[in-house]
Amino acid sequence: MKIGEMEVGESGTVTGFEPGGREYRHKLLRMGIIRGCTFVLVRKAPLGDPVELEVGHNRITLRKSEADVLMVERDA
Repeated sequence: MKIGEMEVGESGTVTGFEPGGREYRHKLLRMGIIRGCTFVLVRKAPLGDPVELEVGHNRITLRKSEADVLMVERDA
């Protein structure tokens, strides 16, 4: 699923990355967003762009197009 399908306050786990966009994938990896990392969706703008994630002790804001590169799974 995509982050845009999640509700504010939900937590999830990154399960992978969409194919392509190799350079951007490296940027996400440098920010600590790696396969298996958990996050909380802190905020989402009214039109879904941008979104704010809490990853560990850091908050990261991503554009919708950037967030759509991530494949995620909701935590139970």
